Order: sequence, then structure tokens, then C-alpha cells
Amino acid sequence: MVRDLMVPCVERRFGGTRTPHPVEWLSDNGSAYIARQTSQIATALGLRLAFTPVRSPESNGVCEAFLKTLRRDYARLAILPDAEAAMRLLPGWFEDYNDVAPHSGLKMLSPREFLSLSA
Repeated sequence: MVRDLMVPCVERRFGGTRTPHPVEWLSDNGSAYIARQTSQIATALGLRLAFTPVRSPESNGVCEAFLKTLRRDYARLAILPDAEAAMRLLPGWFEDYNDVAPHSGLKMLSPREFLSLSA
């Protein structure tokens, strides 16, 4: 499933099937993320796979916090009869998360608002 997500993410973000420069894709060490086919697809897309250290809850905290927010603010509120329904909704959820949703760690700004102020 992660491989099915990589291609649309790169296409949506960069408008093509390859990043213009290496982009880090951070995940834990789950089997879907460390699989050879995942690595091959990531390389073809211009992604550099990066993994949180094994048994390191501190470094895994960022991923876990994001997933908790995604479940709480988006998935819990949606009708999701199957995985395909969730996959169709993810791009909109990511846009909202990055463009609209306020983040307490960013002075109640969205990530894109915060970045625009620091640029």
C-alpha cells in the first residue's frame, strides 16, 4: 500500500513522476517500508528512504503524532467502507493538514502559513 501512495504523492507535489532533487521519505521499519520493491520504486521516483531507529520511541514520535492527528481529525470523521475509499480521501486530508489546519507547535498556523512567514 505504501508503494501505491508514493507515486501519487510525487506527482501531486512535483507535477511529474520524479522529484527535481532527492527528497527524504521518513518511515518506521515496517516490512512494507523496508521491502526491496519499495526501495526500487522510491529510487525511481527520486525519493531517499529514511527510517526511524529501531526501538527508538523518541524519533518515532513525529510519525506517531502525525498518524494520531490524521486518524483523529480526518479518518474518524469520514465514511470509510474500504482502504480504497481512504486512499481517495488522503490527498484532500493532506492539503487541509498543510494549508488550513492550525498547529499548536507552529503558533496556531498551518505548516504552509508558518513556512511563508519564515521565508
